Parts: sequence; structure tokens; C-alpha cells
Amino acid sequence: MTHVIEVEHLGRRFGNFNAVSDVNFHVEQGEIFGYLGANGAGKSTTIRMLIGLLAPSSGKASVAGFDIAHESEALKAAIGYMSQKFSLYLDLPVLENLLFFGGAYGLGGRTLRARAEHALGLTGLKDSARTVTGSLPGGLRQRLALSCALLHEPEIVFLDEPTAGVDPEARRSFWGVIRDLSRAGTTVFVTTHYLDEAEYCRRIGLMVDGRLVALDTPEGLKKTYVPESVFVVHGAQLMRAVEGLEQRPGIKGIAPFGAGLHLRAESKHWDVDTLAAAFSELGATSVLVQPTEATLEDVFLEVVGRGAAKSESAS
Repeated sequence: MTHVIEVEHLGRRFGNFNAVSDVNFHVEQGEIFGYLGANGAGKSTTIRMLIGLLAPSSGKASVAGFDIAHESEALKAAIGYMSQKFSLYLDLPVLENLLFFGGAYGLGGRTLRARAEHALGLTGLKDSARTVTGSLPGGLRQRLALSCALLHEPEIVFLDEPTAGVDPEARRSFWGVIRDLSRAGTTVFVTTHYLDEAEYCRRIGLMVDGRLVALDTPEGLKKTYVPESVFVVHGAQLMRAVEGLEQRPGIKGIAPFGAGLHLRAESKHWDVDTLAAAFSELGATSVLVQPTEATLEDVFLEVVGRGAAKSESAS
């Protein structure tokens, strides 16, 4: 496979603060590559370097064949970028926004109008072309922002939390567009806080405190970081039991999950019945324990927890 993004020992400092430290990865053509981490983990700083908006302090990277440090202007013509903040003109109709931003890419005339119509078709906005942007619901605004990023037919699209604040149905629809782009050969580099969305990515990198600490497919990450059995626990007064249960052999992690808990435990020590009995013994009532599959949320909590433990031991 062709590597359209190559990152080697990339770093960025702000004074004495290392926002990104010694990051290494590659992205293949047509891949949906997820870049995850908590706020302040270094995701957006990495993207800003990769799209030529911020010079690296160390290391190097190439994007679409261009050196990010020395060919940033040529690079910008080969990529699309959709930022966290909606930046289009709310008082313009959808099509007028596209025509305006197309001019910024140096497009014009019939080529620009054809590209605009094509982008509207890709994102399902043809019926909204004459609608004033400010009257669109959040999900359609995000599709418009994506349309603008696709106008010049870039090889790679960078999406920085593209569905933040969008309702679940609109998020699913938006990810349908992203998957269509990938199938057509466009590379998508995306950050998101919604871990269910990350399941759509072919591979995922996890950032903790400026470092890339895990990189694999969603299934690979689950096998590596959550090899134990996983259970979902519902009931009353569950938190009464958590502290005591965490001290018992074979319990690897307990975390809130919706109205209940996600619990990871070694199968040689624990099953549905023994867990239910332990919760009841420690003060919980109406306990229901069911086996479930590991999620990327379980992975994220485990990876971040390991990172926090390393930071504490180093301080």
C-alpha cells in the first residue's frame, strides 16, 4: 500500500511544554485513520503540523509527498481541512458558501460550479443548495463544511472532531459520507471524542500527554489492552461495592458506563454468578451482571490509565 502520510519522530514544543513528543506513524492511501486522545493530548497540534499551519520543533513528516516543513504551500493544495469550529458564512446560501471558498482555492467559472455541484452530491446537500446556511441544522452544517474541504478534490482530508455537538443520527449519516470517500480512494485523517465512531476507522492511534502510545486496528487494540472478560453491571447502590471489589484478585478495572458499570475481570477468577454475589455481599442490591464485548471506551480507559500511572511513577 502507498503511504500518503509519513511521520518520523515528530515533536512540537511551546516554551518548556512538549505538546507533541517523538510521534511516529504512517497512513495508507484510502485509509480512515483515527487519532484519539483526551483534550490536550496533542491531537490538534499534530494536525496543525501535518497541514502546514505549524512548524515542527523536531522530527519530520511528509503529506501527499510534500515535506511539511519546507513545502507547506504546495501541501495545502493537495489536502482538505475541516476544523473543530464551524467557519462558514451563516448569512450566505449553501451554494454561495461553496462558490466563495472555491475561489479561495483558485477555482472559478464552470470548473468551480461543477466541483460545487459534485461536492453537494457527495455530501447529500443538493436539495439544500439555495438554503441559507444559518438555518441548517448542525448535522447539515457539518456536511457543508466537509463539502468546502472537498471542493478542490484533495488526496487527503483532515477532519478535526467533525461531529462535535451533532446529534447521533446526524453523526451516523456524516460517517456514511466519510466511508464513501474512503471507498473512492480519498484518505481520511480524523480526530473524534466519540469512541463509537472510531470503530469505523481502519486503524487508530491513541495519544496520551503528547505521545502516541498505541496504534492498531480497533480489534487489535481490544485484544492487546482488554484481554480479560468484560461484564456490564446494573443495579442499585453499585458504588458501595466498587472500592471493595477493586481490591480483589482478578478484577482489572471498573468504570461507569451509562446507568451501570463496565467491569473487566480475569475469567479464571470471575463469572456472572460470582460477580453478582460479590456486589451483593458488598452492599449493592438488585444486581444484574451480563457478559459483553470490549469497546474502544474500555481500551481508552486502560491506555489513559497506564499513561497516568507512568506519569506518577516518573514524578
